Amino acid sequence: MELSHELLVGLAKSFGLFWLIALSIGITAYAFWPSLGKRFDTAANSILNDEGGPACAPTKHKEDSSCR
Repeated sequence: MELSHELLVGLAKSFGLFWLIALSIGITAYAFWPSLGKRFDTAANSILNDEGGPACAPTKHKEDSSCR
């Protein structure tokens, strides 16, 4: 059996389609897996843990205590 260009293109398109569908299902299952919820919540809130408040823009005037 000789592999023609049309056959290879058809196989590549089919394989690519099924590969992307399987990858999408896997990523969706990973994102909504119940036991990983705490890990995702921790990652989402980790940036907020180190902040003490809003940052103040540097000024040449005497610092205002409201920015601290």
